[in-house]
Amino acid sequence: MSLEADVRLRLGSLDLQVQLSVADQVVAVLGPNGAGKTTLLRALAGLLPLDAGRVSLDAVVLEDAERGIRLPPERRPIGVVFQDYLLFPHLSVAENVAFGLRARGAGRDAARRVAAGWLERLGLAAYAQGRPSALSGGQRQRAALARALATEPRLLLLDEPMAALDASTRAEVRRDLKQHLAAFAGIRLLVTHDPLEAIALADVLMVLEGGRIVQVGSAADVTQHPRSRYVADLAGVNLFRGTASGGQVALAGGSSLAAADAGEGDVFAVIHPRTVALHRRRPEGTPRNVWAGRADGLDLLGDRVRVQVGGAIPIVAEVTPAAVAELRLDEGGEVWVAVKATEISVYPA
Repeated sequence: MSLEADVRLRLGSLDLQVQLSVADQVVAVLGPNGAGKTTLLRALAGLLPLDAGRVSLDAVVLEDAERGIRLPPERRPIGVVFQDYLLFPHLSVAENVAFGLRARGAGRDAARRVAAGWLERLGLAAYAQGRPSALSGGQRQRAALARALATEPRLLLLDEPMAALDASTRAEVRRDLKQHLAAFAGIRLLVTHDPLEAIALADVLMVLEGGRIVQVGSAADVTQHPRSRYVADLAGVNLFRGTASGGQVALAGGSSLAAADAGEGDVFAVIHPRTVALHRRRPEGTPRNVWAGRADGLDLLGDRVRVQVGGAIPIVAEVTPAAVAELRLDEGGEVWVAVKATEISVYPA
């Protein structure tokens, strides 16, 4: 199975231009609010028309703006699980699951039999005649998933599948959803802003920012080689972009970093906060990167404290609570930053 899509449309201030080529796998579309994630899913589902571009699924054209081809949502072999699940409150759980089949022309009895089978598979048979309001958050998600799967789609779209759940149930529901996604024989595309959710559920991460795809790869590749500030923040690392030459990476504003194996040309340089040393006085010894800064903010992260350091090269350091007290970082003021050249990871931009 394969999805090939060139999605181009404008919606308000959003200019979405995305090219996709997805095989039989789970792909998580990750990005900040306003990046265009939900708009992309709605366009693929046929809920928003393309201004230009083309969508094909298993070589069948679902939409081609230039040729005037556009299949309506109910004729596309696509199942959608919406962020708030959008179960019809006046219908029973079984009727909700059967709804997509009935909309596609299935008879009442046939739709009921299929719905009953999916409710049994997803552990909801006992709630078939109840209303969605009687279900827990996790049960509503499973009911919405059953409704999407009942039509036997070849593409499954999930928009923020965990957003409506409270923190206490999210881990359990995530494990269940992972099993259901693994059992689905088709392409699975889920939208999320939660990196843990993306890493736990997906084979491939696709990062969308400002209507454009900025990075695609496995979780390990994306987090180890971030290509934007948003991804670097998700991974919890410092990211710099500059020009490498002679073992130095020249940064905007005139500063530079000494880095082992820096290479040549435009590069990204990554520094993990745990490799950043902070001192009250200029350190002695061998670090090749030393500069003055100021402790602008502290954030507790488990057993570590993340220190926002301003200055010529703004950077985040991670230190122990003991170091915060010893260096009096909670009082702010001047600090010295030291980073070894061997602790800087450099790769082409």
